[in-house]
Amino acid sequence: MSQVKQNDTVKIHYTGKLNDGQVFDSSLEREPIEFTVGGGQIIPGLEKGLIDMKVNEKKTIQIPQDEAYGEAKDELFMEVPKSQLPQEIQPEVGMGLVSKNPDGTERQLRVAEVKEEAIVVDANHPLAGKDLTFEVELVEIK
Repeated sequence: MSQVKQNDTVKIHYTGKLNDGQVFDSSLEREPIEFTVGGGQIIPGLEKGLIDMKVNEKKTIQIPQDEAYGEAKDELFMEVPKSQLPQEIQPEVGMGLVSKNPDGTERQLRVAEVKEEAIVVDANHPLAGKDLTFEVELVEIK
């Protein structure tokens, strides 16, 4: 029976959890995800954990933050005057916002703090600074 190796295209079902057991994402209610191992499409720790798995095998993979989304970077926290926000927005901690970059691309932000005259937004990935656990099932090796 074949096992996963670099450059294989695979399909997996997964459930991603934080250390407190909170589920942050799962493919169980939808189609399995397909990607090429080593292609940089998923976090490095998950790719490494799939190596040598066999079809229908299930595994729990512990991924430290440095093999997931890295540490939260202080320079990605920015203060924005409330006067720059659309009037209809009432910012709350945890609220997601989208900012347009000069080149037209969008950047996902999260409100980290609400002050009297400004808000502090966090442009880090929401899972930055967190160790993750993935429960995976290898569905197919193509």
